[in-house]
Amino acid sequence: MTISKAISTRILNICKEKNISINKLANISFLTQSTLQSIISGDSGNPKLLTIYRVCYGLEISLEEFFSDELFNDIDLNI
Repeated sequence: MTISKAISTRILNICKEKNISINKLANISFLTQSTLQSIISGDSGNPKLLTIYRVCYGLEISLEEFFSDELFNDIDLNI
């Protein structure tokens, strides 16, 4: 799995757990909806750490919690 796919999947999973829409997450994360949508769709191949930090802020979790998911255990590093 690519890092962008893992990030997208992780965001969607947490949003589902917390019952938060992508639009609401964008608002509470201080991101535009188009930025967040491009991460979710995979169009943003390499989202910045600051962007992921803002997503975590909106989700009320730490970066450590975000990346501690097993999705990130088998990242394909062949770019």
